[in-house]
Amino acid sequence: MPAIKGLLDLIRQRLDPVEGESGAGFRGDGDLNGLPSPSGRKLRPAAVLAPLILHDGPPRLLFTERASHLLKHPGQISFPGGSLDPGDAGPAQAALREVEEEIGIGAEHVELVGRFESYETGTGFQITPFVGVLRPGYDLKPDPGEVASVFEAPFDFLMNPLNHQQRSGVWQGQERHYYAMPWEDRYIWGVTAGLLKSLHDKLYG
Repeated sequence: MPAIKGLLDLIRQRLDPVEGESGAGFRGDGDLNGLPSPSGRKLRPAAVLAPLILHDGPPRLLFTERASHLLKHPGQISFPGGSLDPGDAGPAQAALREVEEEIGIGAEHVELVGRFESYETGTGFQITPFVGVLRPGYDLKPDPGEVASVFEAPFDFLMNPLNHQQRSGVWQGQERHYYAMPWEDRYIWGVTAGLLKSLHDKLYG
């Protein structure tokens, strides 16, 4: 499948190596709000994986819907991931661990192919994002304590600038602007949409 091979070649060429520092600085919630990234705040390190599916059809990315009972960001759409634990060797290992804990996909079914810009959130996290190709043969086993559902969305749709909406809302008494990429009945917005915009700019900008 030459189109898929071309996409994988592009990802490997444009993204930063899995290990080491990102070569293009930071992105963050402040990008649309006139705020610098990094802001100088003390941030909690975290990592996420953008799981890329290249088998059984056109390229897709896999997302989770966070459980509604969670204290932080309940019901929101996200990539699998979370804070670094003391036992993690680094962000890459943390991302792989979180993928297995949240949706049951072990590291043997993930090929990490690169990382892109770290992302500073308004809630105080510094997220290191990775792209990982999912190898066939995995079984999804969402943890009901963290994940309400798992779904896929087309890569081409998410990488199309026409679908990168800019919206605004009031947060902590101030109007804040953010990206949104609604797909079917799923509302992808905020940090996750910001990460997708960052990935688009890294690959095609």
